[in-house]
Formats: sequence, structure tokens, C-alpha cells
Amino acid sequence: MSSPCYTSAVLVLFVALAVGVEAEQAKERSCDVVGEEGSESQMERALLKKLEPLSQIRFNVTVEKGKTENYVYHFRVCREVNTSMHDFGGLVQTDRQSGRTTVIGRINETQVFNGSDWIMLIYKGGDSYGTHCSGEKRRAVIMISCKQGATASSFSIISEEREKEQECFYLFEMDSSVACPAEDSHLSVGSILLITFASVIAVYIIGGFLYQRLVVGAKGMEQFPHFSFWQDLGNLVAAINTELEYKERNSYPKMEDHCPPERAL
Repeated sequence: MSSPCYTSAVLVLFVALAVGVEAEQAKERSCDVVGEEGSESQMERALLKKLEPLSQIRFNVTVEKGKTENYVYHFRVCREVNTSMHDFGGLVQTDRQSGRTTVIGRINETQVFNGSDWIMLIYKGGDSYGTHCSGEKRRAVIMISCKQGATASSFSIISEEREKEQECFYLFEMDSSVACPAEDSHLSVGSILLITFASVIAVYIIGGFLYQRLVVGAKGMEQFPHFSFWQDLGNLVAAINTELEYKERNSYPKMEDHCPPERAL
């Protein structure tokens, strides 16, 4: 094979590998809500979409209890922790001493619901317990609380409930702004009317000024829109005010009219 042909073949191979890697990344599996395919409610779909900005972030927390328990918990929001394993593991526990991994919850068995300022994300279908919890499958419960200005922070494990016969779970918490309610406008009707009125006045003055100056060719105070009208209106208001003041002054009786006549001594 000639050198140019060999170089072209290598380039084609690299391009094919790059496209394959990108395609694999694009095929990352996401959360599948528990139930039949396509049975998600509108609320569940809205919440999963709300959580999407967190999907590219990896969360880790280390827990060490004495010499027997030393674990690292790996968590991703609606994505697999280890995409090469293809095990749907969304929250995985790694034993730092033995290197053994345990899937706590899987993204293909997801539950999600929310309150006014929190979102609860649950991964079910984890690896089965041994002697605890009647051997049922593990479950991860992640409480996401509202924190304005924080994309994601404070991921931690709260507890592991495994002393029951059933419904055992691992409880985690974190903060994120995605759990915060949408901020509504607090403008009252009066405020909106005031803003509208001020805007109209501004447009009237600026637009009228430009018209008088550029089209009519007015100078000085004549550039003010309808200057003569406002001048006459001002004079009228001043005349009415003067008339009212005059009437008010003359409506009070003079003091001598109420004084009794002096008696002769």
C-alpha cells in the first residue's frame, strides 16, 4: 500500500472510532419510571426534564465507620455511573477495602415526585441484601432540596435503614436550584398600570419633542409637544387657584364684627 493510501486509511479509521465513541456517549441511558413503557404521568416527565441539567455531574461521598465499613457512594442523576457495565446502576457503592461494588439503585426502576421546594428521586431494583431485609433488593432515596444559586452541592448520605423486614432503603440528600419553585411576578395591577402610564408619557414627550424639532423645526420651549395647550392649561389652573384663595380669605369674618362694644366707664 502506498504511503498516501495508508495515511488515508488511518485517518478514516480514526474518524470511524471518534464517531463510534460519540454515538456511544449519545446513547447514554436515562431514567425509566416504574411501570409500563410510556405510562409516565405529565408531572413525572416534567420533573425528569427539570433534573436534566444535573445529568452530566458525578457525585461521590465517602463513609468510614471504624475498620469494618469504608465505602464510596457514586451517584448520577438519571444516568449510569459506569456506562461500560450496562447495569443501569444510578447509585453504586464501592468497598474501598475489597474493591467490591454493589448497585444500590437502578435508573430503569425510577420513581420521582416533588413538593413545593424539594424533589424526591428514588432508584429501586438494586442488588439484593444478604441477611438483611428478607433478602429484598436495595433501594436508594435521594432528597433534593431547593437552594437558590447552587447547581448542585452538599451530596451526602443520611442513613441506611436495614433493620426492617421490608422496605429498607439508603437515604441521601443534596441541594440544587432545580428543586426551587419558579419565581412568579409580584407586580400588582396598580404597578402595571403605573408603569404603562409612565411609558406612554415618556413616548409622548420624546416622540413629540423629536417631531417638533425635526419636522416642524421648532426651537426652545416650542419643541415641547403641544406647548401652547399645556401653557394655557397651566395659566387656567393658576387662575382657578388664585380665585379659590381669594374666596377663602374673604369667607372668614373680621374680628371686630364679633367683638362686643366697649362700655363707657
